[in-house]
Amino acid sequence: MEGYRFTLPYIVRVADVNYGGHAANSAVLNFFQDARIAYLARIGPYDELDIGEGCGIILPEAHVRYLAEMFLGDRLEIGVKVEEVRNSSFVMRYRIERDGEVSGEGTTSLVCFDYRARKARRLPKTFRSALLDFEGSEGMVNGAGGPDSF
Repeated sequence: MEGYRFTLPYIVRVADVNYGGHAANSAVLNFFQDARIAYLARIGPYDELDIGEGCGIILPEAHVRYLAEMFLGDRLEIGVKVEEVRNSSFVMRYRIERDGEVSGEGTTSLVCFDYRARKARRLPKTFRSALLDFEGSEGMVNGAGGPDSF
């Protein structure tokens, strides 16, 4: 998948399909989460509850754009990349393709979150470095100065 260094194959399951016979809106957010978890494992050993220094991530915002129906048994490829890194947050972009055609895309804003203290924190340096090393810095916004929102 052009422009994505990480992709995850996925086959649409019965649980993903709604009464209309195609993938449900909520299923597409689950596709994003499955791909995000695999991406974090690939660059780490990281996961949504551990990106280092006692922090995980929390998702305050998601955008999804549906471009084509996805049906039971469809073989999808889900691309994930980080397109923006800030002090305490980062943005992931997703693309879902079926047979080379885009069927969905979106973004999630992800904030570094200390689950014990119940507050946002700065991204751990090792995690930030892992993101930048994997993606390369070309084309990525590295917002070190702007305020993060949560």
